[in-house]
Order: sequence, then structure tokens, then C-alpha cells
Amino acid sequence: MSDRQQGLVDTLLPEIGIPAAGAIDPSSLLPGKSAHILEIGFGGGEHLTGQAARNPQTGYLGVEPFINGVAKALSQIDDGGLGNVRLMEGDARDVMERMPDQCLERIFLLFPDPWPKAKHAKRRFVQTETAAEFVRLLKPGGMVRVATDVKAYADHALWVLRQAPHLEWKANSYADWRTPPVDHLTTRYETKRLGDCAPVFFDFIRV
Repeated sequence: MSDRQQGLVDTLLPEIGIPAAGAIDPSSLLPGKSAHILEIGFGGGEHLTGQAARNPQTGYLGVEPFINGVAKALSQIDDGGLGNVRLMEGDARDVMERMPDQCLERIFLLFPDPWPKAKHAKRRFVQTETAAEFVRLLKPGGMVRVATDVKAYADHALWVLRQAPHLEWKANSYADWRTPPVDHLTTRYETKRLGDCAPVFFDFIRV
């Protein structure tokens, strides 16, 4: 981290941090917002902060396991004067379980660690249990978007999400999941094309 990033971790993160313990209510953390969105594993923060800048009336919560990613996002928040973002360094599963039912309009999980080996598949973020949490947290009509450029993860995530009660995949053609959604913001990771397939985007609606 740069000296500036370390300074923001020391000063800005405590001001906009998601509580490390206790209940987490997005509408209390970001009051007066028309919608609340969670991004899981936001990496360098380009998508999270870009969406927040585009939609100042929406509240964004981001959880990232690596402090360097948090520091990069803090720099973007500081540069943009963004007051509609809250961050945490940690495991998003811990954050999700402390949120109330039907508190989110959207959940983003973009290019997560694919854990490509079969013996590591249980470590992937998309599992039956997390899919059930997506359902619990989303308001009716809300959406979870999972994007990946690893075929094994795409197959795994699609199977799990299609089994989840109350999640509906409305894709009707290849273009519906092979073409980036109109509101998508490309990240630096995505442009590196480190996976083994072109990026795919699965949008599931809470019904």
C-alpha cells in the first residue's frame, strides 16, 4: 500500500466501515437511499465505486477479503467524494448472515476466486447455502448477478443457482448471458482475461 492508502485505511475506513459485530441493517448504515446493493469480493473497487458514482441515491456495501483491495477502493471513494459506500475487509458470508431479510435490491458477485480443482469446489462462494442467503436477503424482484470467465465455475454456479427456490434465470438466448449487461462496468481483472472462457453474466431474479 502507498502512504496515502495506509492513511485512508487508518482514517477513512473507520468512518465508513461496516460494523465488525452485531446486526447490519443497510437502511441504517446508508439512510435515505432508494435502494441498497451488496458487492461481494469487490477486488480493486472499480465496479463498486463506479456504480456508486453513477447512482448517488443508491447505497452500496462492499466486502473484500484483502486489505489491498479495500485500500484501492478507499482511494476511489476519497477521490470521488462518494458518501454512499460502506466497506469491510472480511468474509461476506459473515456480513450476509447479520443482515435482515429482504434488505437488498441487488447482489453482485463478479469474477470470484474460481477454485478450479474439483477437490476445492467446496470453497467456491456460490454454494447451496449462499444461494439460500441470496434469496433471503433480496427483496422480491431483486437480482443477484454472478459473472465469471472460468468455465468450471460457470457450470457450477449456474447449476447451484438454478436449483435455488425463488431464484429465476430469465435468459432466453446466448446473448442474454454472453453479452455484458448494459449497466456493467468492466474491471481491471476482467480485462486481463485470465480465465479459460469469455466472461459470462448470470442474472437471477428473486421471485
